[in-house]
Amino acid sequence: MQIQNENSKNKLIRRLKRVEGQVRGVQAMLEQERDCREIMQQLTAIHSAVQSTSRVFFRDYAAVCLAEMGGKQAEGEFISFEKRNQMVKDMIDLLDKTP
Repeated sequence: MQIQNENSKNKLIRRLKRVEGQVRGVQAMLEQERDCREIMQQLTAIHSAVQSTSRVFFRDYAAVCLAEMGGKQAEGEFISFEKRNQMVKDMIDLLDKTP
């Protein structure tokens, strides 16, 4: 399943690029032997940014799954009860893995 909304996808990409910049900043801080408290503060900020990005991604993923559950498949048949249950299980499994 893919994120259909280009705006949502672009926002996620921008968030991840920001996280990438923060990680590179921490690498530089370590090389410069900066104060441990400063480094820990940046690591905490990275952790929060990743959690926030995971929530946004999961919200968009869940919206796509729920929309798909309510719709019809290409052949015009409704999605089976088993497939709906599997989609819900997959969503819960993904949620369990998010930081």
